[in-house]
Amino acid sequence: MAVEQRLYTVEEYEAFLERSENDERLFELINGEIVEKMPTQEHGVITLRFGAKILTFVEEHNLGHVGVEIRHRPANDQHNDRLPDISFTRDASKELVTKAAVLSMPDLVVEVQSPSDTWRKMREKARYYIAKGTRLVWLVFQQQRIVEVYAPDDEFTATEYDILDGRDVLPGFKIAIRDIFPQQKG
Repeated sequence: MAVEQRLYTVEEYEAFLERSENDERLFELINGEIVEKMPTQEHGVITLRFGAKILTFVEEHNLGHVGVEIRHRPANDQHNDRLPDISFTRDASKELVTKAAVLSMPDLVVEVQSPSDTWRKMREKARYYIAKGTRLVWLVFQQQRIVEVYAPDDEFTATEYDILDGRDVLPGFKIAIRDIFPQQKG
């Protein structure tokens, strides 16, 4: 079933998600528009490779929660319910949300470009997360083998020859960007 083209509130979005035809599908609410996520195998492999490294580090240091496709809704925003590919939330003392969205933004977001994601859309996502309180965003562009880094006071591009640093969000975390991507067949 197609999504009617109009602006939705979070309440209407919740009702939309409850429909039986949407049970096995992934959606986000972006500025009032319901957008279906359609990840590919490449997207899933990169997301898992990156997420596994973050999860291992977070568990070793007991830092919080890492997850994939966790819904996050910022306070007082009636038109956004985001679903980052990977999210990390530092406060592990809170109980995990078992229904609906987490009503706060994560400390770290990783978004891996899907075929339908334009550079502009990806960058808008990063700036939205930062504006709503996320402290670090990594945008992964697998075709170019780069990661764009966003923080409240900084934006830059790192290549596959660089090392990503978790800054004060994941102190001590480092990953070679080349390790995020599957080996290229030569």
